[in-house]
Amino acid sequence: QLQLAESGGGLVQPGGSLRLSCVASGDTLNSYHIGWFRQAPGKEREGVSCITSDSIIRYGVSVRGRFNISRDNAENTVYLQMNSLKPEDTATYFCAADRRPTWCEYYYRSLEIWGQGTPVTVSS
Repeated sequence: QLQLAESGGGLVQPGGSLRLSCVASGDTLNSYHIGWFRQAPGKEREGVSCITSDSIIRYGVSVRGRFNISRDNAENTVYLQMNSLKPEDTATYFCAADRRPTWCEYYYRSLEIWGQGTPVTVSS
């Protein structure tokens, strides 16, 4: 059974950067699509980025040009590099995994495997 664990969150000033990691255990990531989504208090879940098993990438409109997703199958890890962070990026960030063929088109709306989340606070 695949399990996911996020890390790398923390407090950062506006304009700063963080790199989040999503480490998988219990199975290999090669055949999974991996998505990052975020949840802030009082706000709806928001899709951040998704990378398919073939490394096709999608970004949410609010993070496009600032965030970069990548995967290292040898390390069983997916990364989310977050640059030019804004206060509105403050949220708990989660990674999720799935094998359904078109899952990255709707990933944050249909979750079956996800981690415990890592909090990100962007504040001066």
